[in-house]
Amino acid sequence: MKINDILEKRKLSISFEVFPPKKNAAIDGVIRCTDELSRLNPDFISVTYGAGGGTSANTVRIASHLQAIGVTPLAHLTCLSSTKTEVHKIVTELKGKNIQNILALRGDRPNDPDFVPPGDYCWASDLVTDIQSLGDFCVGGACYPEGHPESGGRDHDIENLKIKVDAGCSFLTTQMFFENSLLYSFLYRAQARGIRVPVLAGIMPVTSGKQIHRIQELSNAYLPPKFLALVDRFGDNNDAMKQAGITYASEQIIDLIANGVRGIHIYAMNRPDIVSAIMANISSVLEGARV
Repeated sequence: MKINDILEKRKLSISFEVFPPKKNAAIDGVIRCTDELSRLNPDFISVTYGAGGGTSANTVRIASHLQAIGVTPLAHLTCLSSTKTEVHKIVTELKGKNIQNILALRGDRPNDPDFVPPGDYCWASDLVTDIQSLGDFCVGGACYPEGHPESGGRDHDIENLKIKVDAGCSFLTTQMFFENSLLYSFLYRAQARGIRVPVLAGIMPVTSGKQIHRIQELSNAYLPPKFLALVDRFGDNNDAMKQAGITYASEQIIDLIANGVRGIHIYAMNRPDIVSAIMANISSVLEGARV
């Protein structure tokens, strides 16, 4: 099923994200993770993409497994480090397995000063256009409530986002954020620019102190004082930080739903126990809201 059709029918969508293993031998564990997550009745599950062989093949395999167990899959696809031939090969594989949804991403620049991209794709919008030419896909894109680090400012970031949407994105998923007011401000600016596609709020449960450093490396997300206080107090206590992180993410989601956000996307980090605890915390809030 296409995700744009799901979003059109749902008053509120709930989706999760998993990532393929770095080693092929670990894929069975990720498959078990998707099986557990499927029991939580998500509207779809997205599978991140690993460039350069290895996990990219597993993205297709995991997405195919989701399809087989009756869960709508969303396969990620990045382009900066890829040639058109490589991208077309992956898209053809997805099409052959009847996977209809692709999240089109530029991808991060490798941490290599000598890296020279092939040059077939400069921006995610280029990939969106190419995917649309290859078949009848529902294509999604990423957006950044705090602005992409390379955008040169929030206004320029919104202009680039409009180009991506006009290229054919049917929905957008946000980068992780920890202060809801940043999302509300972003949504206002996006709508003012004429961006009308659904925006799914990306929520990252932080359940260990070690995650903070990784999050700041990946996204440079603003960490509000309330959040930092939790990490400072409980970051060295794994059980306490897990409980506090689950509660913080749950409260974020409740506030988002109360303020009319119609899509929640939980970065599961291949931890179905964490997602299950969040879903239990918000179960009454969800009753009737997703019909």
